[in-house]
Amino acid sequence: MMGGKGLIAAAQVFVMASCLACSAPNPNIRAHRLPDGSVEVEGPLAGPFQTMEELAEKSCAIMTDQPGASNGAYGSEYCALYYYSRSSDGYFLSYLSDIKNRLDSELKTCVVPSSIDDREHRDAIILGKAHTHPNNRRLSFNDMSVAAHWYPTRAADSETGRVWHRGVMLFYREKTGGCSAYLYDNVTRLVMALRGGKWVAIGKAYDEKGNVEMLKGMDWLP
Repeated sequence: MMGGKGLIAAAQVFVMASCLACSAPNPNIRAHRLPDGSVEVEGPLAGPFQTMEELAEKSCAIMTDQPGASNGAYGSEYCALYYYSRSSDGYFLSYLSDIKNRLDSELKTCVVPSSIDDREHRDAIILGKAHTHPNNRRLSFNDMSVAAHWYPTRAADSETGRVWHRGVMLFYREKTGGCSAYLYDNVTRLVMALRGGKWVAIGKAYDEKGNVEMLKGMDWLP
């Protein structure tokens, strides 16, 4: 039977192990600031995916599973880039960034990366940004205002002539455990929700600020 000193020693070992586990860096976060102050992320974290729908579904699960990503008002926001590679003929999700410009308990933010370092896919074409919301499923003005658009709003493959609309994806983990994915198109300004594996238009931004008018019979929830 373990004596008092033995119990204390065991408790200390347990606490130390717990602290080490808590302080271990997240291997999915690989972002750094460049000399000009912008943020660059490495890639890929996931992919290739054959469709944007598959990309969104898998990315939603990955990003909302990060520590604090679904903790409501006390949670954290994560950002990433999604992109296409012709050499792999597929879509990819970059590693994540949790870099913030400020600490704010009410407004959850992360600095959106502006470049990708993917040494496996030097032909990467950035199609947009992806992020999580720990406390709500709605895209914000910061996501949909004209000033927040990624310019140019269209991305093209110079070799094939293929063109994509750039956008922003939002992922939210529902209390029931399901993952809701949304996409805002910088060109058409449509807001779409991933439902049944397909993008469904649910609203449209109608002014420079990013206010949205929901389409008839549509809402953020199905």
